[in-house]
Amino acid sequence: MLQITDLSLSFGTDTLFKDGNIVFNPGNCYGIIGANGAGKTTLLRILSGEIEPSGGTVSRSPNERISVLKQDHNAYNEYSVIDTIIMGNPRLYEIQKEKDALYAKEDFSEEDGIKAGELESEYAEMGGYEADAEAGKLLMGLGLSDSLLYSQMGDLSEKEKVKILLAQALFGNPDIILLDEPTNGIDISSVKWLEDFLMDFVGTVIVVSHDRHFLNTVCTHIIDIDYGVIKLYTGNYEFWYDSSQLMQRLIKNQNKKKEEKIKELQAFIARFSANKSKARQATSRKKLLEKITLEEMPASSRRYPYVGFEMDREVGKDILTVENLSKKVNGEYLINNLSLRMNKGDKIAIVGEHDTAATMLFKILMGEEEPDEGTFKWGVSTSQSYYPTDNTAYFQDGDLTILDWLKQYSRDTTETYLRSFLGRMLFTQDDVFKPVKVLSGGEKVRCMLSRMMMFGSNVLVLDQPTNHLDLEAIEALNNGLIEFPGNIIFSCHDHEFVQTLANRIIELRPDGFVDKVSSYDDYLQLS
Repeated sequence: MLQITDLSLSFGTDTLFKDGNIVFNPGNCYGIIGANGAGKTTLLRILSGEIEPSGGTVSRSPNERISVLKQDHNAYNEYSVIDTIIMGNPRLYEIQKEKDALYAKEDFSEEDGIKAGELESEYAEMGGYEADAEAGKLLMGLGLSDSLLYSQMGDLSEKEKVKILLAQALFGNPDIILLDEPTNGIDISSVKWLEDFLMDFVGTVIVVSHDRHFLNTVCTHIIDIDYGVIKLYTGNYEFWYDSSQLMQRLIKNQNKKKEEKIKELQAFIARFSANKSKARQATSRKKLLEKITLEEMPASSRRYPYVGFEMDREVGKDILTVENLSKKVNGEYLINNLSLRMNKGDKIAIVGEHDTAATMLFKILMGEEEPDEGTFKWGVSTSQSYYPTDNTAYFQDGDLTILDWLKQYSRDTTETYLRSFLGRMLFTQDDVFKPVKVLSGGEKVRCMLSRMMMFGSNVLVLDQPTNHLDLEAIEALNNGLIEFPGNIIFSCHDHEFVQTLANRIIELRPDGFVDKVSSYDDYLQLS
């Protein structure tokens, strides 16, 4: 059992959170949510012991082991994959190395033999002899071959390292698992496997994630950090969201009724206070008025941007036609003989094992790359806005202010007009004068969305638009695209985003493609 008591953390005069009291019980999964900067990752680091709190305590039962998903993907480059995974259980790894050192001694003594026997016993008790098999099973669950076990971490790709560090966090049956954005950079089938693993896990899981579907699937509780207050709610993310919205509406309705009653009483008092025959009633109502209190709306640091795309004109009959399109990279097909015709109203999700395939398709459609074979044609009535997964090229001049940056793309360069788009994306007052070189990943995404909204395009091409966004911005973008009356072709790892937006799924495979008019969930069940 893990417990925080009166937990507080301050940096100088700024308090990140205070007076946190939560008992984390085995068998439960706790999702930590909050606006960017609320302290979600910091709370995980306090729970792991990496950071000391300013006040309060973190306690856990004796001999309980905490496992943490590491964020530095290059920290284990000098180690083998099998050693990296086993390091998820530091004591087991320590015993293994100590045993190896003893057996390597040329002058192996009787005392060494006794020590080796003790280590062997502890090693067996901890499941050391099944460690390689367990590590291989974790790798295969995450979509990697167990043949990688004896490879060097430094020789692997970034995506392989991400999965191996996740395997490390899950290895060896820990009592408590702390996961910071565990679905980032892993494919759909691996996310599904991880969901199943965590739902079957008998220990305690505490996770930070921007993936709403993942939080809905695995979480039994939600920890909300808002304006320095840590609150625990029973249920998954969707339950928390619906409940919080309902509570806000109830309080607003109650306040509205109270305000109407207050006005009624004030009017009566004002009208009859000077009337002797009504003076007693006026006094009575004055006392009643003094007792009426308005519920204070729960303060929230959450800020929801407004995302709304408007079309300058309707699309015609011909929107996008792709015929026998192919593209190889390093001798392997990313796109193989793809043909499609986009219909009016289509919102097409491009999925597949490799993100680079969707990115390559979008680059070809936007004229940034040439296909090896085949053709594509946009309809004459179409206009496209493109959101690339890598927006670095758009921010080359880092000294530009946000306002000047957006001015480059606008026909109307008046400050009032530009601020209207930036304000929707939560850039207000002096925010617009920040140089773009200091912007976070999420702020750059919001700049790109501001740019796209002013174009009035009737077709949107979006490559992983939810990357770097917080839950509030993802919700706003999701809703804005659902309401968009034009056509969309996009890729995204956010399951909920794809399920609620797409009416057609195209999966790119090395040997071809699959094209289904279907919701995402139905497609996954059929595939």
